[in-house]
Amino acid sequence: MERYVEKFIRYLEIEKNYSPHTILNYKLDLQDFKKFLGEAPLEKVDYLTLRKYLACLKEKNFKSRTLGRHLSTLRSFFKFLTREGYLKDNPTLSLSSPKLEKHLPVFLTEGEVTKLIEAAIPKNELGLRNRAVLETFYSTGMRISELVGLNTDDIDFISGVVKVMGKGKKERLLPIGEHAISAIRHYLERRRKKMRELFLNKNGHRITDRGIRGVVAKYIRLASIRQGVSPHTLRHSFATHLLNRGADLRSVQELLGHANLSTTQIYTHLTTERLKSVYDKAHPRA
Repeated sequence: MERYVEKFIRYLEIEKNYSPHTILNYKLDLQDFKKFLGEAPLEKVDYLTLRKYLACLKEKNFKSRTLGRHLSTLRSFFKFLTREGYLKDNPTLSLSSPKLEKHLPVFLTEGEVTKLIEAAIPKNELGLRNRAVLETFYSTGMRISELVGLNTDDIDFISGVVKVMGKGKKERLLPIGEHAISAIRHYLERRRKKMRELFLNKNGHRITDRGIRGVVAKYIRLASIRQGVSPHTLRHSFATHLLNRGADLRSVQELLGHANLSTTQIYTHLTTERLKSVYDKAHPRA
């Protein structure tokens, strides 16, 4: 199985252009499946083998979302093997996906976002950086990995646009608001190290995913905002607030960098309360 996995991973890297994080998940899932198979050859894998494997995962109390991810990995793997002629039949074709629990994204109110951002007092270089990080996050709705990867030349200060490297190494241009532009400008003016990377850690290197999470967690604590808030919550809040203020779903999809509109549609559930409020005020027999 090892050589098949190597060929598949190479395909994901070269042809699909997947991110290192996504590829690592595929590798881990396939390692787990290999461990389950033991000495059994891949050619002998059939529908019943896969059902046993999924049952084995379920016994480990994996959530349906995790089971779904493992199944998705196997589907991609066996589809690749049959398409390339390494296997004659695809055993995953008859498998049905586990029913996923629907979790609505957590988001902050506009007042909570303001409170969070203003908790970062820009009195020194670190404070200026943290304020710029929070402003940029909320202003653009970009992913944490996209924020970490920003360079100074990605920001067009005159046009108010930022260039982002998204999933699958796809570039997109996002509008960035005046508050964020101003915060970044002030941070760069006070920054001692003149480097290409936009946001630096205290050692003068590019800030990490973990560093960003630490910044958000710190100001959630300082602003006394409820628990369960992560950097991704700012992305959820960005999308929800845009829809609440009348933005159309297709535009929000492009801003978030979602490949499918169905991914963006989850945010429409969050606007139900706003619709109820409008209905209660406007309908004569509400």
